[in-house]
Amino acid sequence: MGLSTAQIKLSNPRRPALARLEFSALADTGALLLCIPEHVAAQLELEPSSKREVVTANGKTHLAPYVGPLEIGFENRPCFTGALVMGDEVLLGAVPIEDMDLVVSPGQRRVTVNPGQPQHRREHRQGLSGRRPQGVADAVSQPALATLPPPPLS
Repeated sequence: MGLSTAQIKLSNPRRPALARLEFSALADTGALLLCIPEHVAAQLELEPSSKREVVTANGKTHLAPYVGPLEIGFENRPCFTGALVMGDEVLLGAVPIEDMDLVVSPGQRRVTVNPGQPQHRREHRQGLSGRRPQGVADAVSQPALATLPPPPLS
């Protein structure tokens, strides 16, 4: 197993005259968001909207600027997101990976579009009609499978 990377393009939809930037991004399913270095935020003229508390893999807590919106492009899959400004390389987290319906293959060290939906991403949401897909249960309406005994009296 190794590190999986994805060739992505980043752009600022508020500044369409700026060139799209291409990066080899580390796909990290253990991270939630897109992370970009400070020089990328500057090149795309992204303004911080807030600061977010981030706990890194070494357990340390940091405040990182949050910028956006950004458009990410991977092959035929676009998505719009924000990004944390931190680190020295572009890191593609689980939220944009899921939004673009990508598959991370650590054994092959690559990222691909979902082979079950190569032409377009699949949305995993409730339909507009309000009906749930067959087999999807409503957790609120289902009876509890087990009940806990009452706490002991003291």
